Amino acid sequence: MKRTFSLWILAFSITAASAVYQRMTGPTYPVSETLTLNGKVVTLKFERSHGGETDFRMQYDTHDPSLQGFVEWKRHKTNDPWTRVPLTNADGRLTADIPHQPPAGKLDYRVTILDGPAMISLPSAGPVVVRFKGDVPTAVLLIHVLVMFGAMLFSTRTGLEVFAKEPKFQWLAWWTVALLFAGGMVLGPVVQKYAFDAYWTGWPFGNDLTDNKTAAALLSWIAAAWALKRAKNPKRWVVAAALITLAVFLIPHSVLGSELDYSKAGH
Repeated sequence: MKRTFSLWILAFSITAASAVYQRMTGPTYPVSETLTLNGKVVTLKFERSHGGETDFRMQYDTHDPSLQGFVEWKRHKTNDPWTRVPLTNADGRLTADIPHQPPAGKLDYRVTILDGPAMISLPSAGPVVVRFKGDVPTAVLLIHVLVMFGAMLFSTRTGLEVFAKEPKFQWLAWWTVALLFAGGMVLGPVVQKYAFDAYWTGWPFGNDLTDNKTAAALLSWIAAAWALKRAKNPKRWVVAAALITLAVFLIPHSVLGSELDYSKAGH
């Protein structure tokens, strides 16, 4: 019993760590940068995802009513000229709006802060890309996230079962299959539809890595569950499926995700 509990704790720790890593390394996770302008320290946060039907509003609390600036934006992967929008300062809060885009549309943007004649442009690494999406109901998104977290938890725990004195893979493996199917093949497409107006954009219809990696994890566990009754050494299949799923979950979220092609969209 003690070893079983320890394996669950270890599985939870691995799952939580991989989830945090995946989220924080993804292309939609906000980035922050701190600048010093005329001795004034200002920290700006650059959002890289915007949901809903509203324009994308940028707000930067500088606590300095003397600062001014502007935002420049253009559609991603186009030859559009940069459009400049002034930042308005209301009691130290700089604000600007750039126009809403269709689902999966992306805009490049950069911010310039002015303090008298002194100026600095951020981010220092170059423009930020913000991706637009539809509004996903909180309940739907929360259930999807929890089920996918559960799938990763059971996948990891099933793999760790090899260290049990008398491994019992069967029920753990099928719970993993069920959670991956429910989270990735049922709830995933529902979230995708709300966000990007498409149920599936992975193979064979597109290159969405989120869809493709989920399908790869599910197929690996279906194969492992089959091997538990058919293969001479099913442990290898279980460990392989667990490692594939862990590798899948370590791929940053939304890499090669849905992206509007403006040259074909007519926008």
